[in-house]
Amino acid sequence: MTESQQRAESREQRAVQTSPLPSALCQQLGYLYLVATPRPGQSEAEFLARIGAALDGGVDTLQLRCKADDSRYGEARPYIALAEKVRDLAHAHQVPFFVNDRVDVALAAGADGVHLGQNDLPVRWARALALSLLIGRSTHAPEQAAAALAEAPAYFACGPVHATPTKPGRAAVGLDYIRAVAAMQPACPWYAIGGIDVQTIHAALDAGARRVAVVRAVLDAADPAAAAAELRSCLRVQGSKGLGEPT
Repeated sequence: MTESQQRAESREQRAVQTSPLPSALCQQLGYLYLVATPRPGQSEAEFLARIGAALDGGVDTLQLRCKADDSRYGEARPYIALAEKVRDLAHAHQVPFFVNDRVDVALAAGADGVHLGQNDLPVRWARALALSLLIGRSTHAPEQAAAALAEAPAYFACGPVHATPTKPGRAAVGLDYIRAVAAMQPACPWYAIGGIDVQTIHAALDAGARRVAVVRAVLDAADPAAAAAELRSCLRVQGSKGLGEPT
């Protein structure tokens, strides 16, 4: 084994030894997770204003996800500059901030964590590169959820529960997947995602989810603050039944 391979293996071993994360740290993750993606033609000022309103309304975990085909943020510098502004909004509300996919952007922008999809950088390597970052994971099937739990992420997402234009071409996993994950009784937080709004949130919570992640239901709403507040209210109502956000 070469010296560089030994160093890489040592970094990976240290990363594995740092997990699982302390439960108190995981508990800082909220119940209403917003995935924020700039819309085509949307000004940066409007995008940031809508995120700020959503945070005012009760979003308590935030992710920035810039699409690969968005030429405005295809290079690292403009992506980092936007991420720093979103981070400032999140931290002003004492909300954890994640960057989708890009470990480099997350580190450079001072994010709290990075969210990795199934085809993104493996979790063990993300930890080796960035010990300071919390790591979230996307899952779409029970075996992926089980694999994610073995990686000891800060959280993982389950979906898309319903078909959504946010993930074109990906089939909905349905509520049966949410029930399957709930039956696993994961030790870390997990979120139902995909087509979650005020019409569908109760079914997801009844299926066993306690946390939800949203995109269009808040950012595309006429009033993002009111939309976020209504979703938080749904979580609290379910919390009174032992489901959703504790009251």
